[in-house]
Amino acid sequence: MNVIFLHGLGQCPSSWNETISRLPEDIKAYCPNLFDFSMDREITYKKIFCAFEEYVNKFSGPVTICGISLGAVLALNYTIDHAEKVQSLILIAPQYKMPGLLLKLQNLLFRIMPEKSFLGSGIMKHDMIRLTGSMVALDFEQNLDHIWCPTLLICGKKDFANRKAAKILEHKIPGAEFYLIENAGHEINTTAPEKLANVMNCFLNTVV
Repeated sequence: MNVIFLHGLGQCPSSWNETISRLPEDIKAYCPNLFDFSMDREITYKKIFCAFEEYVNKFSGPVTICGISLGAVLALNYTIDHAEKVQSLILIAPQYKMPGLLLKLQNLLFRIMPEKSFLGSGIMKHDMIRLTGSMVALDFEQNLDHIWCPTLLICGKKDFANRKAAKILEHKIPGAEFYLIENAGHEINTTAPEKLANVMNCFLNTVV
C-alpha cells in the first residue's frame, strides 16, 4: 500500500518518522516536503496544491493520503477533486472551512513576531504570512459528498480548535469514522506517535 504523509504548518517530513516506524512493513511511505513544491516560487496554498496534484498524479494507481492540519486540508482538497485516485483518506486535526477570523488574527501575530521565531517552521516569515493569508477563503463544505473512499478522522482530545470540525466532517463525509485520542493535542504525529500508529493500523487493516 502506498501512503503519502503530508506534514503540517511548522512541521517537516521527519515529523512523521516515529509514526511510520510503528506501521507495518508492507506500507510504502512517501513524505514530501510541502514547501519544496513551491521552490523558486511564491509560497501560496494554490501553488502548493497544484504541485501536489502533479505529484500524486504520477502514481500509477490509487494511493492512501494521510495529512495533519495543513496536510489534512491538502488531502481533503485533492480527494474532492480526484476521488478516483484515493484508496483511503486519513485526516488529522482537519478543517473543511477555514476559520477566517482566526487566520487573520494569526497573520497579525506573525507580522509582529521576529524572523528567528520561524527558523524551525521550514519557511521564512514572509512566506508564512503569504501562505496563511492565501488560505482564508478556502471552503470545501459543499463538496464533501464527493468523497466516497474509506475515511478516518483523528483529533487529539486537547485540540479544541479542530475537534468540532472533525466531528462535523464525520457526519458530512459518507461512512467516515472519527477517533479522539486521549491526552493528545494538535501535533499528534510528534507528541503521540504510538497512539496515532495504533489507530491508523486498525483502520488500514480494513482498507482493501
